[in-house]
Amino acid sequence: MAKHKDKAAARPAPTLQEQLPELRPGQSVELLKALHILTREGKLNQDTRRKLKQVNHLVQFIEPLLAEVLAERGDVSLADHGAGKSYLGFMLYDLFFKDKVVGRVSGVETRAELVEKSRALAAQLGFARMDFLATTVQEALTHPDLPARVDVVTALHACDTATDDAIAFGLAKQARHMVLVPCCQAEVAGVMRQHKAFSLSRTPLAELWRHPLHTREFGSQITNVLRCLQLEAHGYSVTVTELVGWEHSLKNELILARKMPTDRGGARERARERLGQVLEALNLRELSQRFAV
Repeated sequence: MAKHKDKAAARPAPTLQEQLPELRPGQSVELLKALHILTREGKLNQDTRRKLKQVNHLVQFIEPLLAEVLAERGDVSLADHGAGKSYLGFMLYDLFFKDKVVGRVSGVETRAELVEKSRALAAQLGFARMDFLATTVQEALTHPDLPARVDVVTALHACDTATDDAIAFGLAKQARHMVLVPCCQAEVAGVMRQHKAFSLSRTPLAELWRHPLHTREFGSQITNVLRCLQLEAHGYSVTVTELVGWEHSLKNELILARKMPTDRGGARERARERLGQVLEALNLRELSQRFAV
């Protein structure tokens, strides 16, 4: 019996990585504690485990894009719009940029208090090539503290039209890649609601959004369809997939856009025509400027 106790006592305590399989190899525990994803004791609760899984999964989509640009031009810059507490930017820096001598991450966020906290955390961690700007997306287009060239644009759970603002920024900067997880889009649903009676008299397909709940959900779906067509009309190849399982988040649609070097078979013009047709068919003509090409 004593021998069994001795063996148990000699067995090394499990590492944090063994206790928390959600952690990536080499991931900074200090950073995760500072972001309040891990407790001071190095524990995860259900909500933070879900957040960590979402952000880590998104990082896995973005890392190959960063590596591709870095290999091609020897440098890479990323702008994260609607950055909030900059979970995504910090974790990308920790896992991809930290051990490199080039590359820059810029967080764009309108709330100045969040920007100040992010700046303080970056200084504390020694993340020297991270910038945080308290500015709107429109102002960021000409902001002197942003790199002239932005290779990758991200927007994680940017609410309502903030995703459209991030797309507009990416288009203006001719970003090579855009990685978008839209959230809570209400603008299109609001326009559909205003014109519901006319739409019902015009087409039986308006039954798809006659009920208020359907208006909200269908409006959200159509918003992302229009965004994809807009990106395609500007020469991007678009992939739409799930970020994580639906049990983790209902805001789960991931839009990946890659700038194509050539217009293959008139794809841009076809997307432009289809975008106009969808706006017309759903009585959304007043949003033509929002989804302009």
